[in-house]
Amino acid sequence: VILLAGVYTRTRLCSSEGCGDFSCGIKMVIYFESNVVSPPALIYMGVDKHENEELLKWGFPEDVWFHVDKMSSAHVYLRMTKGMTIDTIPHDLLVDCVQLVKANSIQGSKTNNIQVVYTLYGNLKKTQGMDVGQVGFHSDKEVHESLYMSLTVVMVIGTYI
Repeated sequence: VILLAGVYTRTRLCSSEGCGDFSCGIKMVIYFESNVVSPPALIYMGVDKHENEELLKWGFPEDVWFHVDKMSSAHVYLRMTKGMTIDTIPHDLLVDCVQLVKANSIQGSKTNNIQVVYTLYGNLKKTQGMDVGQVGFHSDKEVHESLYMSLTVVMVIGTYI
């Protein structure tokens, strides 16, 4: 069992065409509220490649995408609050996002030390011929890394190569 620092609420949401506010009640992706910050931060997650693909259609400029590096995992999106930047994400909130992608990676959840990469939604690139749920980056320089070591997350901000 992985205890998340502040993720307590889990709800499935719709992401169907024309429902950007997720109010129609059709169940689809999962969202969490992390209360390690005030007001609580919204975190969205796709649980399989089809939900990951669906999430690609609904990102906002203030969303940050998280994924286990070089392994299959859930796509996790943090909706940053006003005034927050990718470089000022509070450590405990970063821990919540990193733990979610690790816990929702078949291989990553069984591995002690993993790398998690994260970048702004606008840096994600989907090209023709990519598999369902697969993404690339417009700029590798805009990708950040976080090292997950057992129950400790060490934040390493830098360039992903």
